[in-house]
Amino acid sequence: MNSNYALHEMLEVREIAAFKSVCLTKSKTMQALVSDPELVQILQQDVQLSQQHLQELGIVLSKVTQ
Repeated sequence: MNSNYALHEMLEVREIAAFKSVCLTKSKTMQALVSDPELVQILQQDVQLSQQHLQELGIVLSKVTQ
């Protein structure tokens, strides 16, 4: 394990990643259900940000397994 992170910190990162994954799924699903163009745009932005955040969290998590 990488000595830069304590076990509880890595568990929190995993919890955040799981939560962000659920948020991403919800935003993608809601896009198909809403008809307001402004809300669709907001959801699209959320999807893009969530994907970016998950990639960043994945980088943090991958450093631990090395």
